[in-house]
Amino acid sequence: MDRFREIETFVSVAARGSLSAAAREEGVQPAVIGRRIDALEARLGVKLMVRTTRRLTLTFEGAAFLEDCQRILNELVDAESSVTEGGVKATGLLRVTAPAGFGRRHVAPLVETYIAENPDVAVSLDLSDRIVDIVTEGVDCAVRIGDLEDSRLISIKLAETRRVVVASPDYLARHGTPLHPWDLQRHRCLTLGPSSSQSRGWQFVVHGEPVQLRLTNVLRCNDGAVLRDWAVNGLGLAWRSMWEVSDDIADGKLVEVLGEFANTPFGIYVVYPQRRHLPLRLQLFIELLRKTYRDPQYW
Repeated sequence: MDRFREIETFVSVAARGSLSAAAREEGVQPAVIGRRIDALEARLGVKLMVRTTRRLTLTFEGAAFLEDCQRILNELVDAESSVTEGGVKATGLLRVTAPAGFGRRHVAPLVETYIAENPDVAVSLDLSDRIVDIVTEGVDCAVRIGDLEDSRLISIKLAETRRVVVASPDYLARHGTPLHPWDLQRHRCLTLGPSSSQSRGWQFVVHGEPVQLRLTNVLRCNDGAVLRDWAVNGLGLAWRSMWEVSDDIADGKLVEVLGEFANTPFGIYVVYPQRRHLPLRLQLFIELLRKTYRDPQYW
């Protein structure tokens, strides 16, 4: 109990910036707060705070320790608040991030389903094409597509997708259908901007070998949704993911070409920081992703 009280006091002092402010909050003398901090530092064998008459500053060790203490206290609050007289339910704040285009189509609608089933959970959804550092930014989980590199994270593969070359029936009627990747040099190709991986070329498999084809006649945009719209409107050929254009293909707005040369599929994952115990709100969201994306009929 003393150990836990010392940690609570340390977090309180760090949050309020002084011993006296933490003492007023708890209704004790500042000397009591000071003795708890002294006891904590003595037990750990490190200096956590540098205290002067004017200010309090965390040491490097103190700042690192504070992050862990805040996480532990938050998880304790979550555990206690999740247990009610009616049983266990999900509560608290769930922070999720996903790529912008995929998130709009395939994550945001699931958030609506999730909050309908878990009304006591608040959800913050960040749609961004940057790779969010979910550990340092305090995000619960991320939906990611393609190769994974961060070994600090736990990953669950939810589904596979592939990129396909598509064009409108009108474009193909006017310009002809490419039969081989090399034919793309005679067509206008709609591609992402120079900062994207597509700037290195579109990827195919020819005679069992991977080929990266650099294109010359291109129309660029850094927004994949615009490229899809341009393709539907007949401006050229686009190399898009099936999750984005499958409905257009089914509706006849777009036609897949060069399918026999398509590159190998890549994964859709949910990733989250390594933890001994996952909050119930996160467990339920991951299960919703798994149930939805692993259903072939969904795609």
